[in-house]
Amino acid sequence: MKIPGKLPAILIAIVFCLTIGTPGPAAASSSPEYRLSKGQTVYVPVYSNVFTGPRKLPYQLAATLSIRNTDPSASLRLTAIDYFDTGGKLVRRHIEKPFILGPLASTYIHIGEKDTTGGFGANFVVRWQADRLVNVPIIECVMIGTTSGQGISFVSQGQEIKESP
Repeated sequence: MKIPGKLPAILIAIVFCLTIGTPGPAAASSSPEYRLSKGQTVYVPVYSNVFTGPRKLPYQLAATLSIRNTDPSASLRLTAIDYFDTGGKLVRRHIEKPFILGPLASTYIHIGEKDTTGGFGANFVVRWQADRLVNVPIIECVMIGTTSGQGISFVSQGQEIKESP
C-alpha cells in the first residue's frame, strides 16, 4: 500500500529515533575518560562589572567563586585563593594557610556588588594539591547583578594554567 507524501516523514522519524538511541563517540569508547590530578593552578575570570548600552555604562555585579571537591573519597588541600585586579596586581589573599576541603565538600569566596577593586578584568588564581590522584574539582565563578528591575547572571569556568618554574 502506497502512502503518498508520508514516506519521507516516516523515514525521518525512524532515522531520528535510531540516532537518539545510538551512543556517540564518547559513550562508545571502552574506558571512560576521567580528569584526575594531584594538584593544579586554576585561573578563574571574574567580571565584577560589565558595560551596557551605547554609552558603555558599568553594570556592577556580585561574584561568588565556587570550589567543589568532586572526589567522593579523598580530600584536597587548597593552598592559595588569590584575587587579582584588571592590571594583574594582587588585591587580596583569601587564605593564609592551607585549607582542607573534604570529600564532596564545597567552599566559596564572595565579592560584593559594590566592591570595584578588581575591575572588569579581575580574576582568581586557585592552587590546590592532593596526596594521591583525585577527581579534578569544579572551580567556577558565578556573577549576578540586579538594578532597576533588570538582572544579569552568568558563570565563568576555571582554566588550569601552568605556572613558571
